[in-house]
Amino acid sequence: MELAMVTIKGQVLIPFRIRRRHNISGGTKVCFLEQGNDIVIRPVTNDYIDGLRGVLKTKGRVLRALLKEKKVERLV
Repeated sequence: MELAMVTIKGQVLIPFRIRRRHNISGGTKVCFLEQGNDIVIRPVTNDYIDGLRGVLKTKGRVLRALLKEKKVERLV
């Protein structure tokens, strides 16, 4: 178990070993999921986006929008 402290601005530093293990680097987006009393933080990677395919039953529209947004951010 790794511990981190929330700053007054609500920021949390993800411990190095976890960032390395999950390939999280500067600029990587993360999403927060509430599961009961737990908060799950997941990096938004291509694998994660691919795993969402079909979940919302939007025939790929949401997936295409996410991929488009991700490409635009890489150019900036």
